[in-house]
Amino acid sequence: MKAFDINEFMEEEKPLKAEETFEEKVQEEEAETPELDVQKAVVEALAEEKVKIEHEIEELKNTLASKEQEVSRLREENENLKKEAGKKSKLAEEQKGRIEKLEKELFEKIDRELDMQERNPNSLALLDREVELPDRFPGETRDHVIEVLREARDAAERDGRIRRAQILESVLVANEPNGTLAKKRAELEKLFADNGNLVSGEVIRVLEEMGISHKNGEEYLMPSEIIKRTY
Repeated sequence: MKAFDINEFMEEEKPLKAEETFEEKVQEEEAETPELDVQKAVVEALAEEKVKIEHEIEELKNTLASKEQEVSRLREENENLKKEAGKKSKLAEEQKGRIEKLEKELFEKIDRELDMQERNPNSLALLDREVELPDRFPGETRDHVIEVLREARDAAERDGRIRRAQILESVLVANEPNGTLAKKRAELEKLFADNGNLVSGEVIRVLEEMGISHKNGEEYLMPSEIIKRTY
């Protein structure tokens, strides 16, 4: 009887062939190579994209810095304009105040002169006169007297009355006319000229409003006569 051998029941381990192991390894590496190439390409693309993004970020930072400088400059200009506007506004207020002060002083002076004439009409004349004949406008007496003196000076010069002419000239130099008399005379002359130098209904209406008579008794006066009698 044959003796029992347990090895008969055990599967004999077969050794791996060297050729199969190398081929499988090569196949695995070849299978892995395309995947590595793809990963490398992706990594390189991502690197390029990162460089591009970093460059764009740098440009945006530079642009932002430039804009911030521009905004800062504009803000500074705006502040300067506000300050300048404030100075001009203050100057305008000062000018307005000075103008108002001058206007007030002028009106006060006019009021004083009118009040003085009302209380003492002779104060505005070169010579005293009877107060029963008041001026019809401020300075009427003064202007008439100055005109008479001017005519007298001219006559004295024509007649060779040198001393009289010199004295009258000195008075005229020191006493300028008010000018109202000449102005009113010119206005009356214009009224007649505009109406053909005729004493018409419209002219009579204006004359009556001015308190100027256009008659001598029952006779109508010529425009030149009205001017002479009035101014």
